[in-house]
Amino acid sequence: MATFGKATFNAAKYASSRPTYPRQLYDFVFQFHGRAKGARWDTAVDVGCGTGQATVELTPFRRIVGVDPSARMIEQARESVKSRLAGLDLSTQIEFVQSSAEDLSCLQDASVDLVVAAQACHWFKWDKFWPEVARVLRKDGTFAAWGYSEFRLSRFPSATPIINDYAQGSDPTNSLGPYWERPGRTILDEHLVAVPDPREVLPDAFSEFERVYFTGSHYPDLPSPRPVILRKRMTWEELLGYFRTWSPLHTFHEKFPEDLERPDGDIAVRFWRKLKEEVARAEGKEVPKDEDPIDIEWPLALILARRA
Repeated sequence: MATFGKATFNAAKYASSRPTYPRQLYDFVFQFHGRAKGARWDTAVDVGCGTGQATVELTPFRRIVGVDPSARMIEQARESVKSRLAGLDLSTQIEFVQSSAEDLSCLQDASVDLVVAAQACHWFKWDKFWPEVARVLRKDGTFAAWGYSEFRLSRFPSATPIINDYAQGSDPTNSLGPYWERPGRTILDEHLVAVPDPREVLPDAFSEFERVYFTGSHYPDLPSPRPVILRKRMTWEELLGYFRTWSPLHTFHEKFPEDLERPDGDIAVRFWRKLKEEVARAEGKEVPKDEDPIDIEWPLALILARRA
């Protein structure tokens, strides 16, 4: 998470390259919330809001608060809201606050109906965060957090070993595996199973807790996996742009700046070309051009809890 605070981190590029959460995901969360007899739709909070991608989707609620510890992310979130909602004045509905997830003192007790965390909860300190969620949520309020693991090429499962070698390998000179910030990345890759059941942390504070896996056939050992819902079609050039947003790549280049000077391209470009070559081999065609489209998908895990 420290990468997001570095001077070299480009929040705008990060926002434009990341996958967009589908309407189906928000509807799933809203339906869970609405099933409670006492459900209210007054205040929603997006914790670890980043650039505000999920924040702006919480408009069924009258008041929305985005919270993030990074001043740079908060600045980008404010700009993103203006550009994404051009022509709509939601300044009285959406606000942003710089704060950590474990300190929600900006919110009063029992004042919130929905708390979400999108691709952020793997950084939380749950022994402190669950009590804060319990404090701010009203009775029958909902907590929802989701995170996606390593990307996959939708039509090319044979590319998965190449992806794993690059993203999760152990070779510090040819893989980004050693440069992820842990344990956060491990928690994501293991589908948030490390997130403790709040009913065990705070007995009597939560009435329900669920784990939902939109992971398709990628992880058949997970209980009751549902079809993948997080997908994006992009060009190969855009895919390389996505690789450039990975935090371990920044760390790798800090250790090996000479990698950026290699005539055959840096580690991200070399990986990108391997994927292109594998797609060409699998299809029996020429290597894809930079402007050709490629379908990407991300296995996603969702956790849901309801305040008692």
